[in-house]
Amino acid sequence: MAMRDTISNKLQEAFTPESLQVVDESHLHEGHAGHRPGGETHYRVYIVSNAFQGKSRVDRHRMINAALAAELSGSVHALAIQAKAPGEG
Repeated sequence: MAMRDTISNKLQEAFTPESLQVVDESHLHEGHAGHRPGGETHYRVYIVSNAFQGKSRVDRHRMINAALAAELSGSVHALAIQAKAPGEG
């Protein structure tokens, strides 16, 4: 299974989001730290979930990082996160 799918599945299970997009941006980081041939190292996540209601930006990032702890301690080098609650602009 591709890492993008693994990340999507874990976030879907953990947060039951209204919307979720996981973008592999590894190709943008060729020659930079953490990049490996074949990619699957740098990702951007856009997620909207009720689980983030009333949570600070830092708390939302911590929640996502905890859900993806295995991936972040393994092959994923970087994860950019945009996490919102429904109705937030």
